[in-house]
Amino acid sequence: MTDKFKKIKKQLKKELDKNRYQHTLGVMYTAACLAMRYGGDMQKAMLAGLLHDCAKCIPGEKQMQLCKNNNVPIRKIEQENPFLLHAKTGALLARTEYGIKDSDIWHAIEVHTTGVPDMSLLDKILFVSDYIEPNRDKAQNLEEIRALAFEDLDRAVLRILFDTIHYLNQKRSEIDYRTHDTYNFYHQLLEEDKK
Repeated sequence: MTDKFKKIKKQLKKELDKNRYQHTLGVMYTAACLAMRYGGDMQKAMLAGLLHDCAKCIPGEKQMQLCKNNNVPIRKIEQENPFLLHAKTGALLARTEYGIKDSDIWHAIEVHTTGVPDMSLLDKILFVSDYIEPNRDKAQNLEEIRALAFEDLDRAVLRILFDTIHYLNQKRSEIDYRTHDTYNFYHQLLEEDKK
């Protein structure tokens, strides 16, 4: 592990609560495994995994201010639910506080909660790793999705989106339109693959 990794890990251990830090390490190692499986850049996957929740423990109002100060657009759903901003704020902090110069890593961090249509391999690796890492135990169908993640990454993305939308509908929670757009994209893509 490089000095940069060690320095970031040390800083995150101070910034995050214990459970969030453990989750972060789980995502980092899961991302490395998926990168190996699918021929992705393991270093980028580990860095994205390590930093994906770097803003998670920052209060919503402070995240809002950080975004405003740095001209990061805030959508209506994010204004109403500031906890949704942690992905955008995390991408910003990866750049400004942690010295990450790679825009692929910023993008993966920015879309790791909602996804976006036509994600890059790194985007999908981080999105899936965040959901399946070993410390997670509450989501339905987790064991099935973990196995699927190593068989077909696109199908794992689709299944996570489906289960997330179903869960949020049951709770009568507002769903980010990007989650719906991403689900529709992968649903259509995989339906076309069947033909």
